[in-house]
Amino acid sequence: ALCETLDANEEDDGDSQQHELTIVYQCRGANTTAETRLLCGTIPDPHIVTENNGQDQYLAHLLRGQNHGLFLDMSNGRTWLRNKCQTKDVSSVLNLFSYTCAFSVAALNGGADKVVNIDMSRGALKVGQRNHELNGVSNKASFLSHDIFKTWGKMKRAGPFDCIVVDPPSYQKGSFVAKKDYGKVIRRLPSLLNEDGYALLCLNAPEMNSEFLLDKVKEECGTEMVFVERLENPSTFESAFPERALKVLLFQYQPSDDVSSVATEDFTV
Repeated sequence: ALCETLDANEEDDGDSQQHELTIVYQCRGANTTAETRLLCGTIPDPHIVTENNGQDQYLAHLLRGQNHGLFLDMSNGRTWLRNKCQTKDVSSVLNLFSYTCAFSVAALNGGADKVVNIDMSRGALKVGQRNHELNGVSNKASFLSHDIFKTWGKMKRAGPFDCIVVDPPSYQKGSFVAKKDYGKVIRRLPSLLNEDGYALLCLNAPEMNSEFLLDKVKEECGTEMVFVERLENPSTFESAFPERALKVLLFQYQPSDDVSSVATEDFTV
């Protein structure tokens, strides 16, 4: 049976804890709106998802829309940022395409002093504000509902930053198409980062591999943005084809003393 109550065989003061199995089915088609159905069980209201042993809390909405408020395959990226903030390697963060601001919550719970969240969706940012209230970290975050491509001046005045997270949709008609727009974001990174600052570049397009990001960074920034590593995806999302799965690449800004030393061959027409 799809619906049953599972005994977790865990004891709490001698009593066995019961865990209800909940199954949500979502059908996605290329030319149709995603259909979501609750097959069995119940969904909590509000539905709160936790990470880092319950220290980071996020609101989720499994029965509304195609995206549920939190991308679970990005948990290693959030943990990386949280750890960098805990060690004080990162204290200021610019979170681009912030959606519901999960990276911001992780950074502030890790001890960041300031996070600027930017996304065009007011609805997503409102959920992001609620996430910050849920975690008690609202006072160090700002939420800007802006078109990123028209906000560079405001971002520069708010910076420079120790880390920039770039987690855009791979294709969103009228606002962002990774193949033609990602480079426009990458070329701005050096002007927004502190020296030795980090850029966490994310790409979730099956048809585009990690070489796309590596090539774009070299093309737009020359040798000043140094590739550090690719973060592994959580084992839950292990893929037989890693290049078709989520790609999270880490770069560090190491400016050269002489601007003219940037490789000129990267800019030849």
